[in-house]
Amino acid sequence: MEVSDHLFRHESGRMVAALTRIFGVHNLALAEDVVQDAFCRAVEVWKFHGVPENPSAWLMATAKNRAIDVLRRERRARTFAPELGRLLETEWTLAPVVNELFEPSAIKDDELRMMFSCCNPRIAEVAQVSLVLHILCGFSVGEIASAFFNTEAAVEKRLVRAKKVLASSHRLFELDDADASIRLSAVHRALYLLFNEGYHGASPKTSVRDELCFEAIRLMRVLTDNPHTSTPTTQALAALMSLNAARLSTRIDASGNLTSLLDQDRSLWDAKMISEGLSLLDSSAAGVDLSEYHIEAAIAAAHVTAGSTAETNWAYIVSLYEILMSIRPSPVVALNRAVAVAQHEGADRGLQEINKIADRDRLAGYPFYFAALGELELRRGLKDTAREHFQAALALGRNPMERHFFQGRINGCED
Repeated sequence: MEVSDHLFRHESGRMVAALTRIFGVHNLALAEDVVQDAFCRAVEVWKFHGVPENPSAWLMATAKNRAIDVLRRERRARTFAPELGRLLETEWTLAPVVNELFEPSAIKDDELRMMFSCCNPRIAEVAQVSLVLHILCGFSVGEIASAFFNTEAAVEKRLVRAKKVLASSHRLFELDDADASIRLSAVHRALYLLFNEGYHGASPKTSVRDELCFEAIRLMRVLTDNPHTSTPTTQALAALMSLNAARLSTRIDASGNLTSLLDQDRSLWDAKMISEGLSLLDSSAAGVDLSEYHIEAAIAAAHVTAGSTAETNWAYIVSLYEILMSIRPSPVVALNRAVAVAQHEGADRGLQEINKIADRDRLAGYPFYFAALGELELRRGLKDTAREHFQAALALGRNPMERHFFQGRINGCED
């Protein structure tokens, strides 16, 4: 990814949040335009003068100066954030107020409030998630479509409708509002999808995008750092991200090929992130909440604390998947449970569990369903059957990494 693309991903949400705090939520489109202007200006200037030593600060300063220009030019033509009132109407206070609202601590608070603003109960949950991904995480319409397995046209319509509802409010959401806990669950879901899109997404270019994972972790830290949002469920989701991110460096080998968990070099896993994840998981045990994120984090913890595949407590992992099925049943969760059963009780038992999955037809477009079948048939010594399954997985491969991985498994079936 080019530096400008990476910076846009990392900084756009922070800039939009700060500008929306100043302009008002009803002027969201204006805030997005100012961010786009700053980004375009950066591309033009850096082409000739090189990337500055602190490109993030350069972008923020450019957006801030542009915001002051807009306020001066349009303060009589439109209304801005109502809570700022006359502070934006006089030269004595305009620039100092804008400077203050671009301070790092203020931007962090506004990011959090923007997340909650996107999760307005008048907006359908899937649209809430789309807004967070688009506004705060810099997701394109195409990337959101991949995350939700929708068409770009459907996502575009969803975003337009959701932005109209969002624009009907004149200020960012306050975290002490009565429905904050309801909105928090939608924020969790958005960040969960963001992390998964980076960790194991459907991108046509690559299977793993570290920058998306770490952007999700960054936004999770905004939640865990605030006493209003640092709930046990928040901590469980943060734990899940840290524990899975600890294995990011080994998901692709030195040749750029995708590697399975069973083949990863555990000595290269990030010990610091594992420690952080385990600490967060311990903290998440406070209270009576038991969410899907608690169970997924516990599964991740069982993997990263095992010395090897053979030493992994597969019976415990199977039991955790059974709990997850009771909380959030899905064919993919059932498939993962069946794979764990195969590790614990053998390939025959794993295949039996796969054949028992309800709504198994919903997995027909999921390449790793066929890959799992292929692996288990290969363990049974049925190479021809395994090859057919791997060929089906190859046909469904979503990017070159996946296709190369499945081709390697096909090659492994040769006599």
